Amino acid sequence: METLKAIKDRRSVKEYDSSVIIPEVDKELMYEAVRHCPTSYNIQNWRFVEVEEAGLRQKIRTAAFDQAQITEASLLLVVCADLLAWKKSPERYWENAPESVRNLLVPRISSFYEGQDVLHRDEAMRSVGIVGQTLMIAAKDLGYDSCPMIGFDFNEVSKLINLPSDHVIGMIIVVGKALKPAHPKGGFLPSNELIVKNKF
Repeated sequence: METLKAIKDRRSVKEYDSSVIIPEVDKELMYEAVRHCPTSYNIQNWRFVEVEEAGLRQKIRTAAFDQAQITEASLLLVVCADLLAWKKSPERYWENAPESVRNLLVPRISSFYEGQDVLHRDEAMRSVGIVGQTLMIAAKDLGYDSCPMIGFDFNEVSKLINLPSDHVIGMIIVVGKALKPAHPKGGFLPSNELIVKNKF
């Protein structure tokens, strides 16, 4: 499937065929695709929690207001970000770069992020958004459907997955095969409302 077609065809599917099992090779293709997502200073601050345990899925479903896709989709991912990834051995983010590049960029990471709590969260949400959309497009390209979700109790899900205190949850993504197609698209705002030339 072509990229633009995958973007246009991707829909937020709510009902899934629970008998479908995604092969590990397809999961790995999706995970490999997201490794190429851009992040500030290459800090790769996003994290996926792949929830496989049926009992845990059921508890997350309860925390997600009993939305069926939590337990019926083939793959359940809690997409998180490490707020302090920038300070955790930052030299590893540039280990394959030329020494001159490493020496230039690695010291800049700390000076850019140190003491910037709002920036930490902003960067986390940017990264989660980019990686989440990339994963869903990759899933569609492989023939799967998906749905990004924020309709859940973030505090409860954080407890259920034992989220570290220096991490945040950005969204949940479910992936699988649609049991029923998504509803027709609700509509699009006109381009002249969305695209501003030069200044507001």
